[in-house]
Amino acid sequence: MKPNFNQEANMFNYQLADGQSVPALGFGTYKLNGISGVRAIQSAIDAGYRMIDTAYNYENEGAVGEAIRRSSVARDELTVVSKLPGRYYHYQDAIDHLQESLFRSGLDHFDLYLLHWPNPKRDQYVEAWQALIAAQKFGLVQSIGVCNFLPEHLDRLYAETGVMPVVNQIELHPYFNQAKQIEADAERHVLTAAWSPLGRASAVLQEPALQAIAQAHGKTISQVILRWDLQLGVMTIPKSAHLSRQKENLNVFDFELTDQEMAAIAQLTKPDGRTKGQDPATYEEF
Repeated sequence: MKPNFNQEANMFNYQLADGQSVPALGFGTYKLNGISGVRAIQSAIDAGYRMIDTAYNYENEGAVGEAIRRSSVARDELTVVSKLPGRYYHYQDAIDHLQESLFRSGLDHFDLYLLHWPNPKRDQYVEAWQALIAAQKFGLVQSIGVCNFLPEHLDRLYAETGVMPVVNQIELHPYFNQAKQIEADAERHVLTAAWSPLGRASAVLQEPALQAIAQAHGKTISQVILRWDLQLGVMTIPKSAHLSRQKENLNVFDFELTDQEMAAIAQLTKPDGRTKGQDPATYEEF
């Protein structure tokens, strides 16, 4: 999937299968809490980010809402994303806690709302998905999707509800490039989004192959990785509390990686390069 340039927002956007448009590069808010979190999120919005990614379990939906109110950008120019934790996958629990998230944030709707993990052992994700379908009809959310779902989880949602998620947010970075999952998502008209695109600032930021590519383009390794995401057709969601780094992460639309550079980055992937071993086939998050 290729992003289209939105001149008015000065940002490349992807069009989702439901017709909604979302920024190609968003801002992650994990561990941005309290007044310092509000300031970091506000600075990101004012710097040019138009998608803000939070979750019930980040415990900062209130900070996100406050940052939006303090920012210089109108609410309708922003895409706000949140996620439902597995402990609330019963149908009514899902509806109640989605509403609770909106009350916390002070917003009247989320632009994109996701199931956070499939939690296959508990086997409630279809029921939770039915609740999200209803919430979309109620106007509580505009678009609905999932995080960390394997192809078989996506197929089951569609088989049992007739509705396919429009986004699948997954762990994706050079040490775990998720090539097969990206392909599977694309076959189902699902946009892949990358969480932890910089590998949680792991050794990937010291990788010699990436250093060489960054030097060739006069860019940082972080910028090379984010550009790699975009050329894979992936939405990417970096996080930084510092304005200088926030601006750096946005400055990735003025260069292009060659086919050889893309191939070199692909070679860095590992059989299971997950930073914390969170395999959606077995991992449970509540």
